[in-house]
Amino acid sequence: MDFEIVKAKLSDAAAISALIQTVYEAMDHKEWYVADNAEYTSNVLTAGNGTGYLAVEARSGELAGIFLVTFPGMSPENLGNDIGFSNEQMLLTAHMESAAVLPKYRGHHLQYRLMQAAEADLRKAGYRYLLCTIHPDNRYSKDNALRQGYQVIKTTEKYGGYLRDILQKVL
Repeated sequence: MDFEIVKAKLSDAAAISALIQTVYEAMDHKEWYVADNAEYTSNVLTAGNGTGYLAVEARSGELAGIFLVTFPGMSPENLGNDIGFSNEQMLLTAHMESAAVLPKYRGHHLQYRLMQAAEADLRKAGYRYLLCTIHPDNRYSKDNALRQGYQVIKTTEKYGGYLRDILQKVL
């Protein structure tokens, strides 16, 4: 299979939300993933506080995976607050927010490829700190992030009591 990685448009919000929900429903360990809803996804794509990336299977045109990035700025949700970032660092921080790949397309390194596309754009835009959260037992996502140069900085409760590792990559 061949895949194209493209930037999401506002019109993709419903498809992104549907894919996230499909992936979530198929998960054995639902505590590993906090599924974004359609309202959140639309807000990310329209409010200028984030962007999305799509992995599209070239032959069928089917959406195979998604990746969302947010720009938290000085908001209380900025993970930089959890790890002692200065105001200057927080303004240079992007959250590698949500990744989801349909089960039938796993094994094609789509999460890695989506993250790499996002990282290239973030580097050009001047972001310096990439932060994300991953459940400590989710070795698939965690190994993917570690292979890309992320490091676990802290383990803490996030998102209403879910245990998460906070990972960081400095560009």
